[in-house]
Amino acid sequence: MAHDRHNSVIVDASGVSLEVNGHTMDFPWQGVATVHHAPSPHGGAVLMVAVTHPSGMLYECRIDARRKAQLHQWLAELGPVLHHYLANRA
Repeated sequence: MAHDRHNSVIVDASGVSLEVNGHTMDFPWQGVATVHHAPSPHGGAVLMVAVTHPSGMLYECRIDARRKAQLHQWLAELGPVLHHYLANRA
């Protein structure tokens, strides 16, 4: 899980949830083609997470970390968790 005052992402056995400015989007694993995550190319301590739906629609969430160390921790945690769930889908 990663979150700031306005946005969050949760990845668990049920799928991926993005919350953007109080609006929640839940994506069960069968409704997820892929998930991308990376630091913002614009610098700063911003995590970008994008969920691609099988239809091709892209849903994005940006989460501000207070420190770069927090951003690096989120990146280190998200990679293995996403790999686990995406690689083990039936």
